[in-house]
Amino acid sequence: MIVMGRGQTMHGGNRGQFAAPPPMIHHHGQGADMQVEDSDAMMERVLIVDDHPLVRDGLRSVIAVSFDGCEIFEAASLEEALATLEKQSNFDLVLLDLNIPDVKRLDGLKLLRSRHPILPVVMVSGAFDRGIVREALGAGAAGFIPKSMKRSSIVDALHRVVSGEIYMPDAIDEAPQESAEEADILTRIGSLTPQQRIVLTHLVHGRLNKQIAHDLSVSMTTVKAHVSAILQKLNVFSRTQAVILANRVHFDGDN
Repeated sequence: MIVMGRGQTMHGGNRGQFAAPPPMIHHHGQGADMQVEDSDAMMERVLIVDDHPLVRDGLRSVIAVSFDGCEIFEAASLEEALATLEKQSNFDLVLLDLNIPDVKRLDGLKLLRSRHPILPVVMVSGAFDRGIVREALGAGAAGFIPKSMKRSSIVDALHRVVSGEIYMPDAIDEAPQESAEEADILTRIGSLTPQQRIVLTHLVHGRLNKQIAHDLSVSMTTVKAHVSAILQKLNVFSRTQAVILANRVHFDGDN
């Protein structure tokens, strides 16, 4: 385990947890040569999770130059990253490689989101696939950064995420309109808390409020509060509309 920043001292075995981000604003990339607009964005502690040392070195150098005094932690696997999160605190961001050896597809992101639901995780990948980007955002990623992006664009993306926005690459706009709409639905579903996602799963399965309350051993008041929050976050007016949206993207509680 390596940590650099705040004087560039190196320590072993440091671990971390994230700070909660401010309200999220969706934002698309603005081109490879775009200048960073939010120069006041602060990032004091970040965890890079990637099994390739050269990739970690590249991301570390970008962060060290762009965020003065930022402590940079590294992990070569999800297991090591989880150990980091258990022993440290006050992380501002995690950069998670899409293809690390001990993770299948987006399982790593989903696990981090389930254990740290309010903490920002940005997916990093050597391959750009619109479907994966949409799935990652739907699963709660705070952004998606292709490794092929120029340094200036990576810096801009990180500044925006730390400022509370969700970063999506420009190329996602090239997807068909139907896919763009599905991506928006996935993003709205991704804004739900773990408890709200569970309740939405029950709604999709046709369960009534009293049945959900019984299944989850909670009060009807609690269920009604979750349903109300789900409708608000999905921007719909009824349970039926919520179920229609969820079915459109084949929501099953895990995606």
